Amino acid sequence: MTRFHEAVHGVYFDDLDPYGILHNARYLLLFERTLGAFWALMGFGGLQDSPDRYHFVRSNHVNYDRPMRGVGHVRVRVWVEKLGTSSLTFGFRMMPMDEDTDLATSTRTVVRVDPVTNRPTPWTDDFRQLMAPWLTEGR
Repeated sequence: MTRFHEAVHGVYFDDLDPYGILHNARYLLLFERTLGAFWALMGFGGLQDSPDRYHFVRSNHVNYDRPMRGVGHVRVRVWVEKLGTSSLTFGFRMMPMDEDTDLATSTRTVVRVDPVTNRPTPWTDDFRQLMAPWLTEGR
């Protein structure tokens, strides 16, 4: 069983496109907010001085599976897909409140960087231990 963090988000009128469907850019915003809640749960919610807080987004990939129509609420899940030497890939699922069917799925890869050189650098052992329970790789 995959361990995940889930958050509920409101979808408001100004999130919709002219057709009354959640605008494609808002999916990334809701994935970002869920990831922010996950980071806070892991103790990275503020501006604490941790070497692992320095990372850049390398890529986002979104699959739009079913339209979210109108205002309401959605659930978004996040988990760790892969933990590399300096990279970390998250998986996401956006679902309606009343069923476990995908509205959208996504991945985001971040790369830990040295704060001075902005070059990739390995995650610390403490960070690896913190992420290990959330990792789906090899399961």
